[in-house]
Amino acid sequence: MQEDNTAIRRHIRHVTGIPIEVSLDYNPDYQSEDDSITNVSLGGLRFVASDRLDINESIDVRFPLLNQETSLEGKVVWCNKTAKGYEVGLQFADTTEVERLKTIDQICQIESFRKNQEQQEGRSLSSEQAACEWVRNTPEISPH
Repeated sequence: MQEDNTAIRRHIRHVTGIPIEVSLDYNPDYQSEDDSITNVSLGGLRFVASDRLDINESIDVRFPLLNQETSLEGKVVWCNKTAKGYEVGLQFADTTEVERLKTIDQICQIESFRKNQEQQEGRSLSSEQAACEWVRNTPEISPH
């Protein structure tokens, strides 16, 4: 039986391809490979993982391209096999609203930058390339 995702869907989704690092609470040696977000909202995110994750599994997600140590905790609410691995639905745990908003805002700004570069400059950038450039050009994000 399919879980009712009505409550999760009340948030606007922002499409992205930003790479993430996933760590599992019960397995500190787990290494995610080529995991990336397909969309993000205030309630959670959907990402493609190379490995199957169990429903209700607690995980931490880091955003290495944002040059910050912030990680968001969540639990897996669904996991489906695809041609590219596993599509995973993650519902955020009780992290502070400020952390979530800051991270999601940065992801949205990167995607806006990427789209702007394509429309106005004729440059086609991947989400990862756009994130690297955006971080480099944003003084409060760039490493000093």
